[in-house]
Order: sequence, then structure tokens, then C-alpha cells
Amino acid sequence: MKNLGLTRLVLIAGVTLSVIVFFVFLASRVAKPDMALLYKELAPADAANIVAMLESREIPYEIRGNGGEIYVPRDQVARQRMAAAEEGLPLGGSVGYEIFDKTDSLGTTNFVQNVNLLRALEGELSRTIGSLDRVDAARVHLVLPKREVFQREDRQPSASIVLKMRGNLGRDRVSAIQNLVAAAVPNLDPGRVSVVDSRGNLLSRSLDGGEDPLSAPSALQELRLGHERRIKHAVESLLEQTIGAGRVRAEVAVEIQHDRVTTQSETYDPDGQVVRSTQLREETSSTNEGNAQDAVTVANNLPGQDIGAGATEQTSNKESVTEETTNFEISQQVRTEVREAGVIERLSVAVLVDGNYRTDAEGNRTYEPRTEDELEELGRLVRSAVGYNEERGDTVEISNLRFADVDAVFEEPVAEEFEVAGLGKAELIRIGETAALGLIALLVMLLVVRPMLSRILATGNMDAADDSLALAGASGNINAALAAAGRQAEGNLSLPPPSGQGGDGGMPALPAAEQRPPSPTIDLSHVEGRVKESSLKKIAEIVEKHPEEAVAILRNWLYQDR
Repeated sequence: MKNLGLTRLVLIAGVTLSVIVFFVFLASRVAKPDMALLYKELAPADAANIVAMLESREIPYEIRGNGGEIYVPRDQVARQRMAAAEEGLPLGGSVGYEIFDKTDSLGTTNFVQNVNLLRALEGELSRTIGSLDRVDAARVHLVLPKREVFQREDRQPSASIVLKMRGNLGRDRVSAIQNLVAAAVPNLDPGRVSVVDSRGNLLSRSLDGGEDPLSAPSALQELRLGHERRIKHAVESLLEQTIGAGRVRAEVAVEIQHDRVTTQSETYDPDGQVVRSTQLREETSSTNEGNAQDAVTVANNLPGQDIGAGATEQTSNKESVTEETTNFEISQQVRTEVREAGVIERLSVAVLVDGNYRTDAEGNRTYEPRTEDELEELGRLVRSAVGYNEERGDTVEISNLRFADVDAVFEEPVAEEFEVAGLGKAELIRIGETAALGLIALLVMLLVVRPMLSRILATGNMDAADDSLALAGASGNINAALAAAGRQAEGNLSLPPPSGQGGDGGMPALPAAEQRPPSPTIDLSHVEGRVKESSLKKIAEIVEKHPEEAVAILRNWLYQDR
């Protein structure tokens, strides 16, 4: 160790420490379990409770995502989820009916019991709504009026819901949430449930006084979008059967009526009259009258004169009247028409179709536009599919333009889970990582550590051999010189000198004139490929100058091996 020097000892210690650190890292990496997600987006209270449960069970875990994600070993995910469910975790940030599990009913007032019941009902509804697709979290507020004594009016309950969503909820899903809450609360009408998203957008308002749900602007907007999507899908599906998939684009604009219109009309049909009743009245009358023939004079009026003395004339009148009254009933039609909001008032459809492509013998594609007859035929199909009505001003336009060249889009196959010898994908990846790390460790040992240690040790032996060779030359002992040179050439594999041939053995010493003074030593720590060559040159020089002594030494070595 003294011959290595301080620098080489430091290098050896550094290499050894690096190897130890590498193997410690390798062992920790192999021993570390594969972590999988247990829960995500947890409330701080739920995360703390789950961590306490894992620590009590001595299960390794990792906390990521600002404390909202908890990871456990992959083979423990299912077991720990069942254990958490057994303890009622996670709570989802709300309190359910478990609030009554730890409540002392003897020391609880009626008011506290009612408040806890309301909290439990709100919490259970929040959990149920939060479990729906596209809903991350939900918060429910209930208003349950209590009827006081001698109160005539019975106030209706109401509810408000705040949703944190992972996308958009359609009208049907919002209505489903309303009906879900209404069915869970006594005497709650679905129209009295308001739904708002986390951004403050009103998804469904509470309707009071029997208001029509379709009168809400959001409902009419959803209805209009539904008409447009339905008609667009119908047009594209129809034309793609002939033109090809992806070569048709349709856009639809629908104008709907926003007001509710009530129309009442009465219609009379003069040709449809019917005799309802007939009345017949007959009247006959006769009269007789007498007329004096003489004129009336003074003499006739004197006393003693005969009043009827004049001549008289009798007349007779007879009248007959017949009256007939016929009553007719005319056909009458009273019609009351109510047009609700949401009726389509006007429809506009624009369709863009691709042309035809011809491929020649060389494989070149040539675009050809469609003829007017083809476009007219497609137009008739579209008008029939959308329910075209010319009287209300519907328009249908079909244009033929070349589509941009895009790569064909194929539906990606669903990745199927595979197993090899009962091992899943995660286990196979884990085994591959371990094998790769082991191979890297082996390569580091063979290609880095071993050559480095050999080079450091060989350099120290070279310096020691040079010193021994110089001392042997100075004392005239060729045996020691050859032995030192041999050790320098072969590193640590040096042949021992023959027995009985030490510094004062039977071999003659070199002549004094041919003895070389000790040459100055050279630091060989920076020399790599020339060390062995220089050692061989020194041995060759000694053998060339003293061939007989060299042969005798080799012969003794051979006999000694026997």
C-alpha cells in the first residue's frame, strides 16, 4: 500500500465509494415497490384521515399533487380501498348519515337533531351527485320550511345545487339531477331546484307559479342546439352513404319561436245549413158594413123625422193570412290553437360535398367536380330529410368544392390488457427495469471499475519495479535485475528468483564498467500504453549484453519448476 502513493489511494477510495453508492441505489430501486394511485383530488380532511389509516396499518405511501393524491403499492390498492370504505372514507368533504353514529342522543336538543338531519341529507345528496359522470364535486343546499302552529299557508321546499364539472352537462342530465334531488326531499318539485356550475353559469333555474320550463332562455337555447345537431347528423349520415365518409360537411341554422301564442277562431259553413224548426200560422177574418144612400141634411135631423128613413147598402169583407217560419242551423267551428315556444319558424341548411377522384394507370389522382344533375339529386334528398317547408322560408344550399387533402383517420383499436405467464403489464415493466439495472451494474464493473483498478495497481507496481531494477543494476546482480524487470512486464505476476541465488549467489556479478548508475525515476501515472513496451526493452538489453548469464538463469528456473 505504501508503494501506491496518496493519489492512487484516494482514487481507489473514490472508485470504491462510487461502486457502493451505485449498488445501494440499485438495491433501493429494486426493493422500492411499484406505487399506484389510491385516491385523487381529496379534501384535506379526507387526505389526513386516509394517511392516518395507512400509518396505523404500516402501509408505505406517497403524497403527491399538493396533498390531494395518495399512492400506495400497486398490490395494496384494492385492499386499502376496501379498508377505507369500511371506515367510511373518503367523506368527500361533506357529512352524511354517519353524523348520527357518534352523537349522544340524550344530550342533544331537538334543534340540533334537525340541523344534523339537514346536514346529513345535504351531504348524502352531494356524494350521490358527485359520483355521476362528468361531475367532480357537488354541493347541495336545501330549504325545508317548518310549518308553524295555526299557520294556514304551507310553504314549499326548494333546493340549490353547485356543480364542479369535467365538461358540459346537457339539458337531460341537468333535468336528471333535478329529479334526483326532488325525489329525495319530501314535497319538493323538480321545478324548484336551481342548478349552477362552479363558474356561476345558470344551468337550470327554479320555476315558481307554474312557469313553463321551455320559457327559460337556456332551455330554448338547448332546444335549438338539439334541433341543429339532429338535422346535421341526419344530413351527413344520409349523404355519406353515397359520397363517402368524411367527404360531407353540413351546417344547420334553426330559428325557433320564443313566445307562446294562443289563437281562437270561429268558422261558419253556409252550405252546411240544416232545418232546425218550422212554424206555420193561419189567420182568417170577415166584416159586414152598411152605407146610407141619401145625403145627410138638416131635415133629417129635425125632431119627428124618421132617422132610418133613407136607403142603406150592406158590404161584407173576408181576409185570410197564412204565415210559415222556418229556422235553419248553420255549421259552426270554434278552434283554439296554442303554439308553444320552441316551434321551428325557419330552417337554413348548407351542405358542402367533395367531388370525384379518378386514378390513372400511373397512380395519379385527378379531381373532377360533380355535375349539376348530381347536385340537384342530392338537394332533393336533403330537402326530404330535413322536412323542407317553402311556405315558412326554409333554404337548402348544396355546393361542390374540393376538400383539403388530409390523411385518412382510422379508428384506433382498443388496447387490450395482456399477460405473460400470469404477469401483467406493470409487473413485466418492473422486471425489465430490474434486469436493465443489473446489466448496467455488470457493465460498469467490467468496463469501468475493473480497468480503473488494474491501471492504478499496475502503475504502482511499475514504479516499484523501476526502483528494484535500478538497485539491482547498481549491485551487479543480474538475477535481481531480471526478476525486477519480469515483475515490471507482467504486473503482479512475477516469477520468484531461484533458490540459492540471492544477491551473493553463484552467478557472477556484472563487470563494474558495465554497471549502470541508477536512472532517474519517471512518474508513470500518466503513461498508459508504453509501460509494457519499455519494460520489454529493458529485459532485451540485459539479455543481449549478458546472454550466457540469462540462459543459465532461465535454465535454473525451468529445472526448479520441475
